[in-house]
Amino acid sequence: MVSGVPLQKWMRIALGLTAVMNIGGALAFAPLTKAGPEMLNLPGPVHPIYLWMIAEFIAVFGVAYAWCAVKGRAPRLFIAMGAAGKLLFFGTLVAFWMTGALKLEAAAGGIGDLIFAGLFLYWLYTVRDGAEG
Repeated sequence: MVSGVPLQKWMRIALGLTAVMNIGGALAFAPLTKAGPEMLNLPGPVHPIYLWMIAEFIAVFGVAYAWCAVKGRAPRLFIAMGAAGKLLFFGTLVAFWMTGALKLEAAAGGIGDLIFAGLFLYWLYTVRDGAEG
């Protein structure tokens, strides 16, 4: 038996799309080529270990989002952590853009995270443990 709350179809799709976005983000952060980190318009240079740690963290969440989407169930705590992480990531990008430390293009790259955080928060607000999907 898979634990967690049943997911509506729209939330399964949202988690699947988030998984794809996270895997793409992980590949972009991974210093496999010089183009990846430069594509994100992030300030540099930075030691590759930091980029690898960020890429791995993003990828792990991406795999977990995909797992929940496929299984059709998700723990509320996991969705809440995902929403918090996505809001923090977006907020951090915006804060650094507002101080002039980050280009607008880099900050705008977090819009997807803001959208998915909103969907996750909506799901958390409208669905309770044991609710039917």
